[in-house]
Amino acid sequence: MRALLPNWAEWRPAVRAPGADLLSGLIVALVALPLALGFGISSGMGAAAGLATAVVAGAVAAVFGGSRFQVSGPTGAMTVVLVPIFHRFGGSGVLAVGLLAGLVLVVLAIAGVGRAVRYMPAPVIEGFTAGIAVVIALQQFPAALGIAHADGEKVWQSGFDAVRQYFSHPNPASLVTALVVAAVVLIGGRYLPKLPFALLAVAVATIVTRAAGLDLSLIGTIPSGLPAPSIGFVHLDQLGSLIAPALAVAALAALESLLSATAADAMAVGTRHNPDRELLGQGLANIAAPLFGGVPATGAIARTAVNVRSGARTRLAALAHAAVLAGIIYLAASLVAQIPVAALAGVLLATTVRMVETASLAAIARASRGDALIMVVTFTVTVALDLVTAVAVGVGIALLLAVRSVAKEARLQQVPLDDADHVAEEHALLHEHIVAYRLDGPLFFAAAHRFLLELAEVSDVRVVILRMSHMSALDTTGALVLKDAIGKLEHRNITVLISGLRADHRRRLAAVGALPGGGETPIFDHTPDAIALAREYASRPVGAAR
Repeated sequence: MRALLPNWAEWRPAVRAPGADLLSGLIVALVALPLALGFGISSGMGAAAGLATAVVAGAVAAVFGGSRFQVSGPTGAMTVVLVPIFHRFGGSGVLAVGLLAGLVLVVLAIAGVGRAVRYMPAPVIEGFTAGIAVVIALQQFPAALGIAHADGEKVWQSGFDAVRQYFSHPNPASLVTALVVAAVVLIGGRYLPKLPFALLAVAVATIVTRAAGLDLSLIGTIPSGLPAPSIGFVHLDQLGSLIAPALAVAALAALESLLSATAADAMAVGTRHNPDRELLGQGLANIAAPLFGGVPATGAIARTAVNVRSGARTRLAALAHAAVLAGIIYLAASLVAQIPVAALAGVLLATTVRMVETASLAAIARASRGDALIMVVTFTVTVALDLVTAVAVGVGIALLLAVRSVAKEARLQQVPLDDADHVAEEHALLHEHIVAYRLDGPLFFAAAHRFLLELAEVSDVRVVILRMSHMSALDTTGALVLKDAIGKLEHRNITVLISGLRADHRRRLAAVGALPGGGETPIFDHTPDAIALAREYASRPVGAAR
């Protein structure tokens, strides 16, 4: 537990020279403001919830998280998961899910499972990232098109319904506002990446639309300050139905935060995050944020990247970002309320374009048909159903393909009985009705059936030698199949000898009764010793006692 808790040494550099971190925190806050507002609205909880999340979760994760560069808050990926939760359980359900997810993350941190993210297949990550980008873009269709309400249980359904309504009653002002803001953010960010073009574009759009008197939907009233902490979320009888959504939120928060922290390590020099502590920080952040009306949060890779590139050195930068946003809530809430929703939709549309790494997608598509299949399926399920299902399906397919690939490595082949390729000696042994097979690779459930079929084809021999020094793995299924194969051979009066059997594999074979001769036949360390006994057996008359 001590390794998961903050320590004074990591804050000492910030106290000595805080300037670079404070400046970086200010820059990140200017970038985070429109994103927090937009993601709060997209989740269904409202702009104030997005700001509360960025402030509370951002501050808690900065202190307790495992990365000194990580910036946490509401994200697009989390919004995708929260929308159906909000529609089903309402705002109180979202708050309860966030708190439960935080508790799950704390348990995962204490259990030490933070390193598991390194085993996530790259095609799954790229597939759901691209899928999230499409889902976030579809979520912006109603706001960008000036549609107050779009029908549809899935986001793609509501997006198409918004398009249908728009063509029935066009509102060019909203669409133009969203497209112009998106274009400014993308173009400006490409040539001057350090400037907060998202905030500048939103500010200009607000001024222009107000001056022109355009009838656009605005963010609306935002409380000037954080609400008092409250834990009265849902009735106890509702908690059971919230467990599954909470686990989904916790899984996404863990995955996205750890991936973001890993990306920060790659961008910085001489730094490495603590994955278990990162889970603890995100867990505490998600416990704290709902108390103030915030939505579940994760590490935000875009804001974290801005933090690193702006010269951040310590955790003070992420903490300063939260403090600046808190100042905006308390001092400029009335100004924020005047921002057109369409302008925020433009910012998020630009964000979706930046999320998709076309080079990575193309590289994975070229790598193999299996990787391309995993990526496409994950992408499709993310857009059509939901993110958690997509990750489960993608990982499932990846596991099946991996098992299939490993199973192909298992081979049963007839080989010469010594290190040299003495074909004459091998033929002489065959003439004595002795044959040797070498087992290469793992003998497990996926390869066992093929092994049984191959070994069952042995004919016109009296002794079979199984060379098992090259067998890399053996599971219970493989041991049982080997038992069946040896039994069938012995039933045909064929003696089976084994050489080079590892101690752990021998214990497993003995446990299921798979050793030849009921365990009475000797197991040889070296193949020449097995050959000597095989020749002795082969020289005896058929049916003679052994």
